[in-house]
This record gives sequence, structure tokens and C-alpha cells, in this order.
Amino acid sequence: MRAVAGLPLGNTELKHITAMINVLGQSSIPSEVLKVNDVTSHWYGKTAKPGRKMGHINVSADNINNLADKLGQLADYLPEQEYPGILKTATALMLSE
Repeated sequence: MRAVAGLPLGNTELKHITAMINVLGQSSIPSEVLKVNDVTSHWYGKTAKPGRKMGHINVSADNINNLADKLGQLADYLPEQEYPGILKTATALMLSE
């Protein structure tokens, strides 16, 4: 929007590597999730329905390895059925380094 309005774009330097995990159809997340450093959640205030995006979990880290570690920790608390691909993503990030 800033470019279209002719305004300066501002600083685009990466501050943290971040992954986002969608929360679909769940009205809450396990409390252990937010005990992991640099993990936050954002809720949209919607009524829960199957498959509806209710919010998301942000996971930030200083580097790819730390992000992979944090995603691996979260995979212990977030069931694969409701949050598919977290462990697979953590493994892929570890292998990419």
C-alpha cells in the first residue's frame, strides 16, 4: 500500500525468523505452548466451527536451528491430527542447515 500511495517503503530488514501455525476449529491451545520462549498466539474472536481459522501461533527465533528446535518442542504439545506438519517442518529445517 505504501508503494501505491507513493510513500517510502521503510526498513525491510529481517528481525527474527518466524513460523506461523494456524489454529483451525480449536477454541484454545494447550497452555504448554505459550511456555516456550518467543511463542505467542493471536485469536480472531470467532465462534468455533470445524475447520474455521480461529487464530494462529507465532514462533520466532534468531536462526533456523532454534526455530526447528522450538517447532519440535511444540509438536510434543500440538497433536498431528489438529496441527499437521509441525514435526515434518522442524525436521526439514534441521536438514536444510
